[in-house]
Amino acid sequence: MNYDSIRRDEFERVAMPHTGSLLRAALRMVRDDSAAEDLVQDTLLRAWQAFDQFEQGTNCKAWLFRIMLNLRNKRQHTASARAVVVPFDEESVRVISLRTKPSQLPALEVFSALDSLSEEHRLVLILAVIEGFTCKEIAGICSVPIGTVMSRLSRGRAELRKILIQRERKEPSVLNAS
Repeated sequence: MNYDSIRRDEFERVAMPHTGSLLRAALRMVRDDSAAEDLVQDTLLRAWQAFDQFEQGTNCKAWLFRIMLNLRNKRQHTASARAVVVPFDEESVRVISLRTKPSQLPALEVFSALDSLSEEHRLVLILAVIEGFTCKEIAGICSVPIGTVMSRLSRGRAELRKILIQRERKEPSVLNAS
């Protein structure tokens, strides 16, 4: 077996299993199916090109998310993002509903509320609640202090709860019918 073959096998074993997580997060970040797929593809290409720099034994998922966030930030400087509604599966809704009974809010309401948060709060919620990163890992991915991550996470959860409670009170017959 030659070096390229070993490197490819290692990349497929370590990095490729995170493709689904990258795509889920990319969809929430850029809100466009094609742009999200392009972002993930470019992320994996950059990761492959820089795979010699990846330190074995460290968190590959966090490394990939850092690459993806850097690419997304570069793209935002050159073009404005378009808002598109992205449907998610019921499991994601149950996880992100922040201990609200799953039957209380339809998926569209929860993700609409999530989309109404500031990008900083939405991003840390996606990384923590949906993707399962720790605050320390999120701090590394976003290049901010851990205290900032904890603050954004706390404020994001509080704001999301507030929005969901307000929406539930405004439209109880619609929300309870689902």
